[in-house]
Amino acid sequence: MDDILIGKGERPVHLLPRYGNRHGLVAGATGTGKTISLMVMAEGFSRRGVPVFMADVKGDVAGLAMAGTPNEKIQQRVAQIGIQGYTNEASPVVFWDLYGKAGHPVRATVSEVGPSLLGRMLEINDTQEGMLEIAFKLADDRGLLLLDLDDLRALLGFVADNRKEISTKYGLISTQSIAAIQRALLGLERGGEALFGEPALDLKDLMRTDTSGRGIVNILTADQLILKPRLYSSFLLWLLSELFENLPEVGDLDKPKLVFFFDEAHLLFDDAPTSLRQRVEQVVRIIRSKGVGVYFCSQFPDDVPNEILGQLGNRVQHALRAYTPRDQKAVRTAAETFVANPKLNVAKAIAELAVGEALVSMLQDKGVPMPVERTMICPPRCRMGAITPDERTTVRAKSPIAGKYDTRVNRESAYEILGKRSVSADAPAARPSAAPPREAAPSQDRAPRQEPAPAKDESTLGTQVSDILWGTTRRQGMVEAMAKQAARTVGSQIGRQILRGVLGGILGGSRR
Repeated sequence: MDDILIGKGERPVHLLPRYGNRHGLVAGATGTGKTISLMVMAEGFSRRGVPVFMADVKGDVAGLAMAGTPNEKIQQRVAQIGIQGYTNEASPVVFWDLYGKAGHPVRATVSEVGPSLLGRMLEINDTQEGMLEIAFKLADDRGLLLLDLDDLRALLGFVADNRKEISTKYGLISTQSIAAIQRALLGLERGGEALFGEPALDLKDLMRTDTSGRGIVNILTADQLILKPRLYSSFLLWLLSELFENLPEVGDLDKPKLVFFFDEAHLLFDDAPTSLRQRVEQVVRIIRSKGVGVYFCSQFPDDVPNEILGQLGNRVQHALRAYTPRDQKAVRTAAETFVANPKLNVAKAIAELAVGEALVSMLQDKGVPMPVERTMICPPRCRMGAITPDERTTVRAKSPIAGKYDTRVNRESAYEILGKRSVSADAPAARPSAAPPREAAPSQDRAPRQEPAPAKDESTLGTQVSDILWGTTRRQGMVEAMAKQAARTVGSQIGRQILRGVLGGILGGSRR
């Protein structure tokens, strides 16, 4: 049977793969079994050839990479549910890690992330984000590649030094706002700098199957990343944006092309402006037609705004303890979102559910949601717990993308171009020799760069400004840099702006 068995109530409860792209929600209090439900769903999609992406915020999701160990309790549950052909087995797993320690490094260029999502990561205000947008626009107009934070720092320094000239064309530059962004970058460096650079993530590497046709389960190690909630949620939002923008329309398929689990979903919506919620709602609605299923996971169902909650067709609700008014409201919200079952008092059942039980409602034939069912969740076939460092190393060694992202590449970009112009501003106009792209040493750190010498006097400043802003004969290196970038990033202003994604401007849209 192609259907994914979730568990059993009065009858077996299945998730139909053809409705896997109709999105879903897994909710419940801490320790009630949400992670187990996620693992069962991930295994089910993988066994049917659907790649999966999920974050591991506690370390136990990594158990998908190892076969489980049979015991009496598991065998008893297998018999109660009536699972046919149950065997303990591992899923094909690729580990990712923004910091490059527990998995393949995940990188994006500064240009791809864009000013609005970057502003959210930096936690700056609207005025400061406006300064960031001016800097990005200047970089677009002048062909300055923004690959990593070194490039952005160099660009911000240039904007601050030449604010009068830039203001006449792009709008008023506030040195206080630029300084605030620079200070925020210092904070981002303590945990987020590793995200920016090359080689950047290729989305095709998230949509692989193994040699037997099973979907790869991509696990993002996030136990440290979750300590920076804005960075965590903004990174996942960027990734969802990239999928939305780059995947073609495919309509309804027999099974999704990718299933995306968004754990700790409340972090995405905490203090989010109305424009963000509206755009995320739009993306969740439309990305279905691109073959992607999005499953939010959080403690309370009302952590997800009602506009988005209404888009989630497949529901798994674990226990909620109604100890506080907040909990009681969450119980009522959860009860009201299910299709009523005359045999079940939903609000009462939510408080009585045992660990490993859930109220489940899945889309059935013709996309109609089934009446909510009190369900005993299936045990996963994998290990229910963390793996050892040696086991993780063994899995990484078998990765189909081993070595592709492990060495950081440092190509000529805004940092080098601005530094070169600063040094040669008052030197004889000589054509610089073309230099091939530079690769960093095998270590994860960028090779040290030599700081550019400061401008000699005020006359060189004028040369600098006219050279960068209005264009003179000193553009030799820029043409070469743009040609190199074409292999990875669209070289035109329009191309770069498109590449940042629909969600790259979600927070700035309401101000314009």
